[in-house]
Amino acid sequence: MTKVIVLRPEPGASETVDRAKARGLDAVAIPLFAIESLEWSAPEPAGFDALLLTSANALRFGGEQLANVRGLPVHAVGMATAEAARDAGFDIASSGDAGIERLLGSLEANLKLLHLCGEDRREPREAKQKITAVTVYRAKPVDATDLGGIRGAIALIHSPRAGQRFAELVSDRGATSIAAISEAAAEAVGEGWARIEVADQPSDDALLALAARLCDKPDPK
Repeated sequence: MTKVIVLRPEPGASETVDRAKARGLDAVAIPLFAIESLEWSAPEPAGFDALLLTSANALRFGGEQLANVRGLPVHAVGMATAEAARDAGFDIASSGDAGIERLLGSLEANLKLLHLCGEDRREPREAKQKITAVTVYRAKPVDATDLGGIRGAIALIHSPRAGQRFAELVSDRGATSIAAISEAAAEAVGEGWARIEVADQPSDDALLALAARLCDKPDPK
């Protein structure tokens, strides 16, 4: 059975592995990064209309300062992020599963948004809202000593940064396939892989559906 390699940090890696196994895939987690909290101070919430959240890590690692902005409604990218925000006591104003650009395009143009985010992020290209980014966590590279057995596997690339680092660590690309969550993530891994395909939507479920197709597994949905 073709092995599926999950490279995202914990706890997301284990969550993806569990979803992959539920689809009948032979998945294993080899995180390339570890998430750690950063010190930050919450700005005065009265200056914002809502929170913009693009990762559940902002909630997992945001710490005590989150209490100072809990009164702001949340616009979340992805159901997992929305669920994490709801579990943390936030009210959800909207959520989307097709990336930050699509979510922002559905919102009023004059909103003032507080974006709690990671150190490595990509700015929205054509945002009409006023977005203030505050860094609350970072992904720190970790040793990946188990990549020697990836020949013939399918690697799941959840971000451009993960794609870039994976490409740096793997010299023999010809027998490894890439399933990328976005075009940017696919571009980051470069060329020379057995196959490179991009998920229909930038979500974990869509990425796993792509991995299942590459493994010639029927989609249980």
